[in-house]
Amino acid sequence: MQIDSDLLENAIKNQTKEPIFRLYGWSPACVSLGRNQKSDFVDEKFLADNGIDVVRRLTGGRALLHDDEITYSYVCPVTALKNGQNVVESYKEISQILIDAFKQIGIELDFGGTRKIQGHKDYCMLVSTGADLCWHGRKLIGSAQFRKEGYILQHGSILYDFNKNLLEKIFKENVDTSSIVSIKEVNPEITKDDIIHLLSNVKYLKP
Repeated sequence: MQIDSDLLENAIKNQTKEPIFRLYGWSPACVSLGRNQKSDFVDEKFLADNGIDVVRRLTGGRALLHDDEITYSYVCPVTALKNGQNVVESYKEISQILIDAFKQIGIELDFGGTRKIQGHKDYCMLVSTGADLCWHGRKLIGSAQFRKEGYILQHGSILYDFNKNLLEKIFKENVDTSSIVSIKEVNPEITKDDIIHLLSNVKYLKP
């Protein structure tokens, strides 16, 4: 994720006009905390014993386990978007890239934010907002933004698969699988390479 921050800083420095789209994975697994999120729920010994790193994101939101997923990042000037000054609308514009791409392989996604959340949640994927993408009401992609000097960094987690027991040990809360879904559950025949190929060939927003 440091590379995401570097891409944002370089775009600002060079006044880059073209959007920058990046895909990446994680090895070893890692827990990322939101910019202002408290870390008191993290069992650092458990994470260390299991070779799981902890980092803090530039963007806000709740914690994520980056493991069996594909992470995307998108950097652009606000002027590259029709409604770049509006946070909600800019989320929708950038996320529409993902909606259109996944539709090509039969996965229909829609914006989240319709489900009421009971109690406090530390794990990001259990909370669905208007910035997230869902499949039949279950969250599949969680996204967050950071803005600086007229530029936007939006990045997010595309859940390929997940380990319920591991998530519950890390976040110390019940992981309701009716709230989240993975690509592997939607269609087990789709591989990570398929997703990377798909997203590497979509038409991105242009200024």
